Amino acid sequence: MNTTSDPRVLSARATGQLAALIAAVPAERLGDPTPCEEFDIRGLLAHLVGGLNAGAAIGETGKPERLTAVADVADDGWAAAYEAGRARLAAAWADDAKLDMPISVPWGEMPGRAYLASGCVMETVAHTWDLSQALGHPLPLDQELGEYALQWAQQALTADRRGEGVPFGPVRSAPQDADAYGRLAAWLGRTL
Repeated sequence: MNTTSDPRVLSARATGQLAALIAAVPAERLGDPTPCEEFDIRGLLAHLVGGLNAGAAIGETGKPERLTAVADVADDGWAAAYEAGRARLAAAWADDAKLDMPISVPWGEMPGRAYLASGCVMETVAHTWDLSQALGHPLPLDQELGEYALQWAQQALTADRRGEGVPFGPVRSAPQDADAYGRLAAWLGRTL
């Protein structure tokens, strides 16, 4: 993977796509399950908003912050909470120098740009599939983002790097006709 490019454009695209999907979530569906077994839709949204805040904190301070799911959001406030997190993340990483800042996160040390590409874009795209699947695919998904996230996942989360402490199951086979998101989901151990 290219670790010298600027992943902020892809991060904005990925979070923008997910923001549109979150805006389509009806409040009565918040308790529905998702393919990410530990989360219902509400829990997934809380995780996603918490993830944006954790990613922003790394950009603001250079130090990782424990990802804490956000719990104090009204049923009709998830789209606004996610948009606020998107704005904070973009502002925190606006300085070009931060792209080369060394970041030490639980899965390794890397430059800021690699953190944004793997920790933010890949995570966002993977959970976009989870939410889309839970909602019955209400919006088309950006396949270029799916391919990008799949390449990062295959590099960073090799098939032998699963088990204790890794929040992904064994790699599964994707159907032959699976799109980039389906192949990413299978690589991350999701059941299609």
